Amino acid sequence: MAIKTDGVAYWKANIRLVTVCLIIWAVVSFGFGIVLRPLLSGISIGGTDLGFWFAQQGSILVFLALIFFYAFRMNAIDRAHGVDEE
Repeated sequence: MAIKTDGVAYWKANIRLVTVCLIIWAVVSFGFGIVLRPLLSGISIGGTDLGFWFAQQGSILVFLALIFFYAFRMNAIDRAHGVDEE
């Protein structure tokens, strides 16, 4: 059990984690699926080009991994700041 810390440090860590997750989400959804699609179209994966695959399948897999990453890191932040559920 961690010692309770001030709310400012907790929210700073929380906002930093949310910012990282949103940046990853934006890069995967807009970057790979839309902006970089012409560059990725020359690479083939599963019978289709990589840009299309990222827009249809790859982004979903990354988003699922992002959900688990967020939950794991948020639990660690909660424990470190003493606000976890026991």
